[in-house]
Amino acid sequence: MRSFFDPRQLAHSPEVELHNGAFQPHAEHGGRVRSIASALGRTEEPADHGEAPLLRVHSPAYLDFLKSAWREWRAAGRPGDAAAYAWPVVRRRPIDLDRIDARLGRYSFDASSPIAEATWDSAYWSAQTALSALEAVLAGERNAFALCRPPGHHCGADYLGGYCYLNNAAIAAEAALAAGRRRIAILDVDYHHGNGTQDVFYASGDVLFVSIHADPRTDYPYYWGHSDEAGEGEGEGSTLNLPLPRGAGRTDYEPALGRALERIAAFAPDLLICSFGADTFGGDPICHFALEGCDYPVLARRIASLALPTLVVMEGGYAVDALGANVAAFLSGF
Repeated sequence: MRSFFDPRQLAHSPEVELHNGAFQPHAEHGGRVRSIASALGRTEEPADHGEAPLLRVHSPAYLDFLKSAWREWRAAGRPGDAAAYAWPVVRRRPIDLDRIDARLGRYSFDASSPIAEATWDSAYWSAQTALSALEAVLAGERNAFALCRPPGHHCGADYLGGYCYLNNAAIAAEAALAAGRRRIAILDVDYHHGNGTQDVFYASGDVLFVSIHADPRTDYPYYWGHSDEAGEGEGEGSTLNLPLPRGAGRTDYEPALGRALERIAAFAPDLLICSFGADTFGGDPICHFALEGCDYPVLARRIASLALPTLVVMEGGYAVDALGANVAAFLSGF
């Protein structure tokens, strides 16, 4: 399988995040992708497809914010990384406020995703990595892997969160539609629900979003990913959420995957995008499923049995010592 990665993705390096009531070292660090790249061996550098594909998903104002937020934060005399501390739960004031503190709250939904000096550049090349891997699939490769970092599935059209700044899977889906593919299925198998991807396509009939994830009644992102969320308008019926309880292992996961694959097959897509998170691993330090390394090829073979052109986009996974082996095991199933 051809794999794509750009070393500029390593430059994004927030120092801390707010987690469980305390500031802790940022879990989404460059060691994650170094582990994966080492296990894969050879990767290809992506081409630059410009900002046009990003703008099919994200608003121009949001992209401008990502580019300028760190500089504005420092210009305001603030140390460290730019981080939000106030969010407009009730918007009694205009949302286009000038102060950087207000804009950080406007364009984010949590405190886990600071904007560092190189965040825009790394996120940009993360998206270009997904687009280049997609290009390989559209050109005839059966499968391709995009080693994306930072990940993307938690950010929406105009908000960041969950370590995510640009939604790589959504950007790839829109690019595939623009290239003439009629129907796209996105299968999200990260531990956490892909709330941003769901938001982007919630009213779309062209993109099916299916997610297997930790029950949001107990796990982040809490406010999305419940089983009664099924889409709206033209997208009614084009979202399927399959939440599982903490501690779920392969015997719990496989029936949910079966339901997911049946729904995808019925949708009859031209292309499958798999948002893959290895944070479903039992040894992950911040997640609570119980999959083992030997489970990943088995699950991947079931996904591959759909016989669809497939783009695999990297999302989460924080057990760094095992991460490369787990990702390589999953990709081996294709």
